Order: sequence, then C-alpha cells, then structure tokens
Amino acid sequence: MRPYLASIGAYVPEKILTNADFEKIIDTTDEWIRTRSGIVERHVTDEKTTTSDLAVIAVKRALEGAKITAVDVGAIVVGTATPDMPFPSTACLIQSRIGARKIMSFDVTAGCSGFLYALGVGESLVKSGIDNVLVVGAETLTKITDYTDRTSCFLFGDGAGAVVLKKGNEENRGILASYFAADGADWRLLYQPAGGSRMPASHKTVDEKLHVIKMAGNEVFKFATRALIDASLQTLKLANIPPEKIDLLIPHQANIRIIEATAKRLQLGMDKVFINIDKYGNTSSASIPLALDEAVKSGRVKSGSLVLMVAFGAGFTWAGVLVRW
Repeated sequence: MRPYLASIGAYVPEKILTNADFEKIIDTTDEWIRTRSGIVERHVTDEKTTTSDLAVIAVKRALEGAKITAVDVGAIVVGTATPDMPFPSTACLIQSRIGARKIMSFDVTAGCSGFLYALGVGESLVKSGIDNVLVVGAETLTKITDYTDRTSCFLFGDGAGAVVLKKGNEENRGILASYFAADGADWRLLYQPAGGSRMPASHKTVDEKLHVIKMAGNEVFKFATRALIDASLQTLKLANIPPEKIDLLIPHQANIRIIEATAKRLQLGMDKVFINIDKYGNTSSASIPLALDEAVKSGRVKSGSLVLMVAFGAGFTWAGVLVRW
C-alpha cells in the first residue's frame, strides 16, 4: 500500500522582523515589500540557535502526533540548505538529540525543493520496508542573508517542519504521485558562493561577503514561475487527476505573484491555494511543511483531502508531490 503522512509538526522561532523593521535598515517601505513579495513579517533565530534546534522541536511534535517515540523511527531524512555545519549531517545531530536508534540518517540538498526531495526519498525507504521515516525540512536562512542587499534581504525567514511517513493500509490514501526535476545550467542565478571546495572560507571571502545568498531576482522569478507550473502539471499527469479535483494547492512560499501565476495556470481559485508567506517569508525547505502544518490545524486539510505540494529551489530544482491526507 502507499506510504502516507501519519502526522506533522512544525516550529518557528519567537523573534519576528516586520517590514517596519526593514524600513529602518534599508531603503524600502512596507508597501514596496508587500506589493512585490506578499511578505509582512518573518521569524528569525538568534545567534545561538541552529537549524537542528528548530528541527528537533518540530520532530518531537510530529512524533507525538503519530503516537510513536524516537525508538520507533526507522530513518531520518532532512532537507536543508543551511545545515548546522558541512558535516556531520543535520539528520545525524537530530538522531542523537531525540534518542533514536542507530538508524539511517542523512541530509538532502535541493534548495527550497529540499523537503519534497526528502519526502520522495522517504517514500522509497518506506516502500523498501523501513517504517516510520522522519522527513524534515528545516532552515535558518537569516544566518546567510545579506542585510545590505535591499533587493532580497527582506525575503527570508527561519523555521522547521517534520512529517512521519508510515506504511499504508489503504489503497487510495497516502502519496499518489511524485515528480522531481533539476537543471543546473543556470546555477549562478541563485547560490551561496563561498564555504565549499570551490571557494573555501578565507579573510577574502568574508570581507567580500561571499558567504551569503546571491540571487538574480528577476531571472529567478521567471524560472520559478515556469517550474512551479511544470511541477504541478506533471505531478497531476502522473496521477491522472485533473487540477479541478485538487482540494488544496500548497506551493513553496517564495513570492505571492509566483503563487498567483501558478494558480491561474491551473485554473484554481485562490480559495484552493494555501498562503502563509505573509507571516513567515521564504523559509526554503521549511516552507511547505510549515504551510501543511498550518493547513491541517486550521481544518483546510482533512482526512481524505487531495493535496498538491509543489516547490522550486536553487540548483535549479523543482518537485511536486500529490497526497491523499
């Protein structure tokens, strides 16, 4: 039977940066930010809080929702672009901190598509016989944000979400279709230049601010719109389900205009699209699980709901997963 999402948990740090706060540090206005992105505020970590710190809280909430304990977990897959450190993986840190057994634990790097990519890996693991797979999307993007770049610094926020994937016992419940793609030709449009083997950390890379997000906003916007539409259509095609049958579209929360363009192409009313970018900004891999958690808690996703989740991210990557909740 199909693997299904047994539960979800999420967490965001308490500190909030509003658009009014950005008016004090860069040349911008609340109206300008709202109009171009749809963002009103975003949650940010303090200096000591790490990606794994956020993830552990979300994971514990997901475990509680699934009514299992850490020793029941069969594997941990984490989607993140902001790990605690290059190695070991954030998944290994989570495994140790929650007291899970010596299970398979690793990270997936796919930019903002990270959670859906991790969900695809988790689906495969469950189908291979591993039950109770923890799939996590967690980010602290504000730690690699250039707050002098007025074109992008207001976009990003921090957060984490986690789901428990279990072996299904109902034919029509769970993950119905998954679609994944990537095109690395234009990787320079969205990347973090320094910190890897191409450009190791040095005084020069720090002085030149090469450890922060670099983004060609207009070009990324164009690609992202095409990618979300493609992910949506291809995933629905694999499931042989027309767009009008969707109960809720949960897109990556990057830009309200990209979300609206995707809904328009699918001929979906905005009442069938979940939006919380106004409260959290772009939280990369955490974006979709944060939105899914809120949609479930608010009653917009119920047992039997047909939910399409789509994302795009640095790489470029894009993905879609259709689930029957």
